[in-house]
Amino acid sequence: MDDALRAGVALYNDGEHHAAHDAWEDHWLELEKGSDDEQFLHGLIQFTAAIYHARRGNWSGATGLAESATEYLTALPTPYRGVDVDAVRTSLRSLRSDPERIERGRPPALTVDGDVLTARDLDFDVAAVAAAVIAEEYDRYDEAVVDAGIGFAREELGGAQTRYITFVMDFAADAVHRDIIYQRLAEHVERREQRANDVTGLFD
Repeated sequence: MDDALRAGVALYNDGEHHAAHDAWEDHWLELEKGSDDEQFLHGLIQFTAAIYHARRGNWSGATGLAESATEYLTALPTPYRGVDVDAVRTSLRSLRSDPERIERGRPPALTVDGDVLTARDLDFDVAAVAAAVIAEEYDRYDEAVVDAGIGFAREELGGAQTRYITFVMDFAADAVHRDIIYQRLAEHVERREQRANDVTGLFD
């Protein structure tokens, strides 16, 4: 729950409003309907969707989602799992009364334990969740390549080598250079898999 929560918050704060919900959705679907965690993630998913639609001028969609997101979050204490739920509810009220405000300024940030979390702030495990979500979000990235890179990075954890760890964390955090980072990651993954294929079956 915590890794998914932090990954989604970081993606949202980095402007990936659509991708953010993917970090939460799989976990949310497994939760007991009506539980506090389920209501919390459901509310956050609808909150990000409301922001997404407001940014695209879909005012009726934004206000409708803001209203339903508020309903999911109404009964929760604040903070909840470190998130300032009161601030989210306040943002939702503002959005419902004036959805065009999103065009006049930056969307409200989400905080965890008082910090505005971005992908640059994530440890490896959470960055890996964010990287997988980004790969799923955009057609130009092959999810299998990113998944393989994450697997190779996990093999590096605790060792001296950090090549794949760096690729994964930079892919999650650096939107400006993400395509170049992905290209380099794909090249390294292809070479490593080719080397493994070259020795497969030699001693069968």
